[in-house]
Amino acid sequence: MTAEGGGPARERVYTWLRDGIISGELEGGRFLDEMWVSGVVGVSRTPVREAFHRLAAERFISLLPRKGAQVRTVTARELEEVYQSRRLIEGHAIAALCANRAGAPAELPELIEAMASAGAERDWFAVSGFDRRFHRAIVNAAGNTVLTELYDTLRSRQQRVTVRALEARPERLAVINEEHRALVAALDDHDIKEASRLLEEHLRPVSEVMSVLPQEG
Repeated sequence: MTAEGGGPARERVYTWLRDGIISGELEGGRFLDEMWVSGVVGVSRTPVREAFHRLAAERFISLLPRKGAQVRTVTARELEEVYQSRRLIEGHAIAALCANRAGAPAELPELIEAMASAGAERDWFAVSGFDRRFHRAIVNAAGNTVLTELYDTLRSRQQRVTVRALEARPERLAVINEEHRALVAALDDHDIKEASRLLEEHLRPVSEVMSVLPQEG
């Protein structure tokens, strides 16, 4: 795992750590040493501390007195609460799009195909990213900036579990893509009842993943 790209040092550190946590390369329970991170990314320790505080605010890591930064382990309860929150936010967005007869955002079909292509390469990190963009596009199209910002924090936390779920059940990707296509069709038909039903079924935690997660942190 290596750091790439330019941009502000704090953003490079943040992105490298976040992506490492989401992909599972930086696993739950692991302690992150400031000196090690600064050496890998090639920055001073100040942007590392800044990235740590941002990641802690987003609940990717915990900052423990006299111990430092530790990658948080996702619990079954937290994952279920994230899904509940997603259903509320995405349900609101779907209702708004259908009421306004706006149709599905134009980029959704392309994102479904991108997910399928990444899945063929078994690049679950890329798949999870395209899946996140698919659902975010729906939320963003509703035009509520505050809800979109809140949604971003939820999806970042769930995305790491999406990777794990697809690793456990790669055949699930075909089902996800079909559900996405059905949701696009319902949005284009402005069918709020069908779109809401599809979303409710789609946003359910994978039982195989839930069963191996700790119940509490």
